[in-house]
Amino acid sequence: MDSLTRIFEQQPVWAQSLIGLIALGLAALAVNFVLKKIILRAAAPYLDRDSDRIDRAAAWLATVAPLLVISYGIEHVPHLYDVVHDTIANVAQALIVLSVAMAIVRALGYANEVYERQPQSRNRPIKGYVQLVKIIVLCGAAVILISVLIDESPFLLLSGLGAITAVLLLVFKDTILSLVASVQLTSNDMLRVGDWITMPSMEADGDVIDISLHTIKVQNFDKTITTIPTHRLVSDAFQNWRGMADSGGRRIKRALTIDQNSIRFLDDEEVVELKKFKMLKDYLAAKRDEIARWNAEELSGEDAPVNARRLTNIGTLRAYIIAYLQWHPRLKGEGFTLMVRQLPPGAHGLPIEVYCFTDTTSWLEYESIQADIFDHLLAILGEFDLRLFQEPTGLDLARGLGVRGSAGA
Repeated sequence: MDSLTRIFEQQPVWAQSLIGLIALGLAALAVNFVLKKIILRAAAPYLDRDSDRIDRAAAWLATVAPLLVISYGIEHVPHLYDVVHDTIANVAQALIVLSVAMAIVRALGYANEVYERQPQSRNRPIKGYVQLVKIIVLCGAAVILISVLIDESPFLLLSGLGAITAVLLLVFKDTILSLVASVQLTSNDMLRVGDWITMPSMEADGDVIDISLHTIKVQNFDKTITTIPTHRLVSDAFQNWRGMADSGGRRIKRALTIDQNSIRFLDDEEVVELKKFKMLKDYLAAKRDEIARWNAEELSGEDAPVNARRLTNIGTLRAYIIAYLQWHPRLKGEGFTLMVRQLPPGAHGLPIEVYCFTDTTSWLEYESIQADIFDHLLAILGEFDLRLFQEPTGLDLARGLGVRGSAGA
C-alpha cells in the first residue's frame, strides 16, 4: 500500500487529479451497480407487480447514493482548482435534490394509484390533492436546486423572487397558463399524440400531431393544420374520440323519418303475409298470443274492434329493424347498446332512430356499413306499407296540378 502511495505521489499534479477523478467515478458506478442491479433486483419480487411507479421511485432514490459518493468524495481528489471542486460538488448536490424530488413525485403517484384501487375512490378521489402536492414538491425542489447551484441560501432566493413576482406574472402570463395546462393535460391523460379530437370553437376536427408547451397542432381531415393554444384545451370544451377508438366500435345514430299518414293497424291477411319474413316469425307469434290473451281478458263480451289491441305496421317495422341489426355480422353485440326507438313526432314526420355500434372504427368501413344498413331499411319500408316523409318539390306540385313538364315527359 505504501509503495502505491509513493508511486501516486511521484506522478505529476495533473495525473494525480485525473487518477483521483477516475477512482471517484468508478466508486460511484460501483455503488450504483450494487444498488440498482443487485439490491433492487433482489427486492423486485416483493414490490407491487401491478404498478411500475414504485420501481421508478426506488430507482430515483437509489440514484442518491452514487451522487453522495461524488459530493463527499470530491474533497479527497488532490490538486483540484477550487472552482472545479465547488462546481462538481454543487452539481452533485443539485442532482441529489432532483432525485429525491422525483422519488417523492413517483411515490405520490403510486399512493394515488393504490388508493384508486379502493371502491371509495370513485366517490372521493384524491388525484387533485396529489397533483397539488406534486407541484409544491417540484417548486420547492426547483428553488433548492437553484440555490445549491449558485451556492446561496434558498431564503435569499425566495426573497429576491418575491420582489419581481408581479413582473414575472405579467411577462410570462401565457407561458404560465400553458405550463399549468400542459401539466393538467398530461397528468389527467386528456390528450395524446394521435388522438382524434373535435373542437368547434377552434374549427379543429382531426388528429393531434404535436403537443408542445404553448401550442397543440391538429391535422384536420381536409389536411389543413389547426394550431390551438395549450391553455384553450383546458378552458374550452373539446371532444376526444380516443375512447371510441379503444372500444373497437363506432356508434351509428341516425333516424328514418316516417310519413305519419302511412301509419296504421295491420289486418290478419297482412300479418300472415309478414310471417314470410324469417326475422319476424317469432315476434309475430309472440305478439299475437300476447294481444289475444289481453283482448280475451280485458274485452270479454265486447265486439267493438276499436277497443281491442292490434298490431301496427310501425311497431312491426321496429321489431324487424331490431332483428335485422341483431343479425347483422358487422355490428357489435354484448356490452354495446343496440336499440330502435321513436323520437317525438313533429312537422317533418315520425323519426325512428337506429342506435348501434359497428365492429370497426375505420371511417371508410364505418360509412360503408352504415350506408348498407340504411339502404336495406329504406328499401324495406314498402313491405310494411310505410313511406318516408319528404317535403314536396316543384315536380310534386306540378304533378298534383296535372302539369306536364320536361322532367315528367
